Amino acid sequence: MPSTLPVLGAALTSFELPDHLDWVLEKQRDLELQDFVMGSTLNSDWSEQASSIKAMLSDYRGRLGLHGPFWDAGLGSLDVDVVEVLKKRLMQSLDACEALGATQLVLHSPYTIWLHHNRENYIGAVDGLLDRTQENISEAVQRAENIGCTLVLENAEDVDPDFRRQLVERFDSSALAVSLDTGHAYYAHKTHDGPELAEWVRSAGAHLQHIHLQDCDGLADRHWEMGAGTINWSEFFEVLWAEGSRPRLLIELFENSKIPEAAAHLEKLGLAQ
Repeated sequence: MPSTLPVLGAALTSFELPDHLDWVLEKQRDLELQDFVMGSTLNSDWSEQASSIKAMLSDYRGRLGLHGPFWDAGLGSLDVDVVEVLKKRLMQSLDACEALGATQLVLHSPYTIWLHHNRENYIGAVDGLLDRTQENISEAVQRAENIGCTLVLENAEDVDPDFRRQLVERFDSSALAVSLDTGHAYYAHKTHDGPELAEWVRSAGAHLQHIHLQDCDGLADRHWEMGAGTINWSEFFEVLWAEGSRPRLLIELFENSKIPEAAAHLEKLGLAQ
């Protein structure tokens, strides 16, 4: 473990932020706002919402990130019309990042469970998905680089931890990195014979810059507080520090009222603060 325990942050909407603002400001914790995941929001005039967020965070000096759109927003789409909408959404999300000073934007990987279990039936399908995704997000990666923001690719349906790292390595850009959702990876391991959680950390290596911390039982995407599921958190953090990763650590729960419980569990284990 590092000499100084890592500081936990949280993923919230701005509407939930007031309930946790004192905790965030206490240690200038990493913060991820999830207000901009819907296309309807991105299509609207969100300037007043952005002003409200900036006012709430007037004393905030920590690292801010946003979660980008993920509903029907497959980064590896084949349909040229869908791709145009995708590119628009990415640019809109980066507009929001620039307006708020966010330095990370979370996007979901386009890898699917169906693709994973049918790779041998469709030779070249994974490489084709890598090619399309690279082309579809190239303009967004360049824009992110220009504004000092990093797109982080979260495992959603991924069963193979290497896909996102391979995509990041194709760009060789500081504006693209890997995100890990612990519950998604644990679900892939328990339900779809994916690798153990430690292997997801090792696969990402130095590219790992963002983590969604959630506990689960491996049967579904639970987003429980740490300690409510069966993830071995001591083992996870041991591997994380052994690999030298120092990513942002965002607690992401379905019930954000339990963030204090989640943080307290990791604190009690001596893993974070």
